[in-house]
Amino acid sequence: MAQKRSHAKPVVLGAGRFLRLVRADGWEFVERVRATGVVAIVAVTSDAELILTEQFRASVRGPVIDLPAGLAGDGPGTEELVTAARRELIEETGYDARRFSLLAHAPTSPGLTTEVVSFFRATGLKQVGAGGGVEGEQIQIHAIKLERADAWLRRRIRKGVQIDCKVYAGLHFAIAHRCHQRGAQSQ
Repeated sequence: MAQKRSHAKPVVLGAGRFLRLVRADGWEFVERVRATGVVAIVAVTSDAELILTEQFRASVRGPVIDLPAGLAGDGPGTEELVTAARRELIEETGYDARRFSLLAHAPTSPGLTTEVVSFFRATGLKQVGAGGGVEGEQIQIHAIKLERADAWLRRRIRKGVQIDCKVYAGLHFAIAHRCHQRGAQSQ
């Protein structure tokens, strides 16, 4: 079956400073006004710890565990996705990486938004700052052993913390990469 493509020009139903609500082909959805992309970083330390963030999110009225993530191109000028990934990793966690590799592009909630997140693997991590975000973000940083991540996340859920679905994708990418490395080493 052929994929249906929309050719209808979206009608803006409402707009704020950062988002606009539009309608096209009978669907209503949200677009970002200024950002050119979204990045999420799968950063695993040399001690096999996945770097996660925790931050209050007003939309769900509570704390959310997430991968280090953020917007590309929401400032003046243009910004490459990998540049945004490095900037967000440093701002949020205080880590920089020697190398960033693109893992995948995925829609975040295709029934609600046009947003597509680009996942990057960050390797060769080095602590270069305190992290915590910018301008009142108050981001907490967690370094969680990969083999204990599921249990740790379940404990956080029991304490009322929500888990962004990008975390589960990040765990998949981190564990798959680790298994691939082990397989390559045993050959």
